[in-house]
Amino acid sequence: MKGETLKDTIETVANYVDLIVLRHPYDGAARWAADVTTNRMKRGHKKVPIINGGDGKNEHPTQAMLDLYSIKKTQKRIDGLDIAIVGDLKYGRTVHSLAYALALYDCRIRFVAPEILQIPEHIEAYLKRRNVKYTKHSKIEEVISDVDIIYMTRIQKERFPDENEYNKVRGIFKLNRSMLSKAKTTMRVLHPLPRVDEISVDVDEDIRAYYFEQAGNGIPVRMALLSLILGGEENE
Repeated sequence: MKGETLKDTIETVANYVDLIVLRHPYDGAARWAADVTTNRMKRGHKKVPIINGGDGKNEHPTQAMLDLYSIKKTQKRIDGLDIAIVGDLKYGRTVHSLAYALALYDCRIRFVAPEILQIPEHIEAYLKRRNVKYTKHSKIEEVISDVDIIYMTRIQKERFPDENEYNKVRGIFKLNRSMLSKAKTTMRVLHPLPRVDEISVDVDEDIRAYYFEQAGNGIPVRMALLSLILGGEENE
């Protein structure tokens, strides 16, 4: 509001703290902040790491970490799984980070979205370089009987540069409990939250619903990350 730059904010706050968690509306803001703290170190100041808590429509790395933890916790593995990612794949920063993370494993990804919201080309190119198995779909019904994880995301109105574009796809995907009759009993439904209407409330009562527990998994995962970055003992 007063016109202070991100650089000046980071330069100032870095004098108060040992670590900065930054959420910012602009893509690349966390990387820029990390460059600022790196330059401070070169000038003789203490090291102040930056954790990206979400930058615009770019990425949300710690969400991907708790997503991997949730997948591993519910399925006992990540390699060999079939994972569907549904919804806003173009603007969804959690999706981008998760796709990069899953590329480290031997699993198959099903991207379910309308064409205008499909996974960005630069991420698709990365997956191809990593020889990741993936397919694109336009309906949940095309994949629901095969997958081990359904990762739902909301259509994010605030990310769309054009409201007319948003209106074309709002409410296009809705997962309800009757649809789960075709799914594996071991399948789990994840969501980075908050949800709007893409998961019906009747799904909450199904054993396959795991999104609220998934949110809770963010506590130990982020505690571990803070401990590792700040030099804590691994067994803590």
